[in-house]
Amino acid sequence: MDNGEIRLNKYISSIGLCSRREADRMIEDGRVRILRPDGTAAVASLGDRFTPGDQIEVDGKILENNEAEKLYLMLNKPKGIVCTGDRRIKENIIDYAGLNHYISYAGRLDRDSTGLVLLTNDGELNDRIMRASNCHEKEYICKVDKFVTYDFLSKMRQGVTIVLDDDHNLTGEIGPDGKPVGKTVKTRPCKVWKTGKREFHIILTQGYNRQIRRMCAALGFTVLKIKRIRIMNLELGGLREGMKRFLTKEEIAELKKQAGM
Repeated sequence: MDNGEIRLNKYISSIGLCSRREADRMIEDGRVRILRPDGTAAVASLGDRFTPGDQIEVDGKILENNEAEKLYLMLNKPKGIVCTGDRRIKENIIDYAGLNHYISYAGRLDRDSTGLVLLTNDGELNDRIMRASNCHEKEYICKVDKFVTYDFLSKMRQGVTIVLDDDHNLTGEIGPDGKPVGKTVKTRPCKVWKTGKREFHIILTQGYNRQIRRMCAALGFTVLKIKRIRIMNLELGGLREGMKRFLTKEEIAELKKQAGM
């Protein structure tokens, strides 16, 4: 690109702070400032570009691009830990993992869910894994409040119509109840099979916010537990809850291969 310019979200991702999508959210929230070499500074906007010589400030702290060694870890996230790069939020996953590096996560889990989360400062890999169009598999064990029926499994496999009412998916309309209206989507067909009277496994290739909970709720079920046991080739295995470990060279190589790197 001319003068070495790149999109600001790509720069933030490239140093391992977070994914491009998360960088866009931080920019939208007004948490990012660009400090230019001429001494001017401005709150960043979506679509802004980073030029060599600029300094980027997030939450009042200057980001350092020191080409740190790439880190790849898996964490068995316990209930109550929040998948967010915002360290102002109590019990955020970055502080819980006890890492001082700029690092992000691939594959968000909600506060009440447990299981496998990939932690890495490899921004390109993170983005490729998180990009929904790449259809990378993530596998979960789920427990619900009712008996798992053939009809339930069949409807889950075909895809379920859900409403996304988180802040980034609002339509701008207000419903009859006075609440903001969320975007309506149909989930992709997926693999689902029964493993117990009230338990099933599911493999998703997309990652809407609280997707499994929303799918089950649309069919009249309440999710009691969700545990992720696999992301692509990475399996949780016997890693104990709350523990983390570095990926092996073989795991990293296969992960990058599947991600198209």
